[in-house]
Amino acid sequence: MNQNPKSNSKLLVGLGNPDREYQKTRHNLGFQIIDYLAEQLNLSWQKEKFKGLYATGIYRQQKIILLKPLTYMNNSGECVRNFVNYWKISLENILIIYDDLSLSLGTFRYRQQGSSGGHNGVKSIIECLGTQKFPRLKVGIGSSKEILWKDWVLQKFNEAEAKEIKKILPELVDWLLKWVGTE
Repeated sequence: MNQNPKSNSKLLVGLGNPDREYQKTRHNLGFQIIDYLAEQLNLSWQKEKFKGLYATGIYRQQKIILLKPLTYMNNSGECVRNFVNYWKISLENILIIYDDLSLSLGTFRYRQQGSSGGHNGVKSIIECLGTQKFPRLKVGIGSSKEILWKDWVLQKFNEAEAKEIKKILPELVDWLLKWVGTE
């Protein structure tokens, strides 16, 4: 008999950086999306554990955990690993939500597994979980030929970009809730 059965909880992780200076930057899009999801589900960020801010709730009889690692982007894996181990969550029930330079602004792409694609937060998660086999949702922030990518991701969205992101948030939340509802 298995003494440590896996939970069927779904863990949705938005990647970002915790300091105020990073709010509304392209690299914090994961935080922005997970915040919007929490708002739509009337969940509040009042719990901190394993260097992460989290909220729990039930959606259509499915327990969900929303997580924002507070370890900064490059060390996101530490927090994610601790949550996975503590809650005994199966890798297929984890969804990492993050910004992606290779996708046009406002587009998104789901992958069941894969490399980090150069994203340091995902790289940290792969290293800490010891596998690339976990779902992720990449959300496009576009790129610039004039600005180095390291500087681009830390810039705030301009007004037109912010409107585009705001416009796609309901679609993203619908997609996320469909993902939560799958077995």
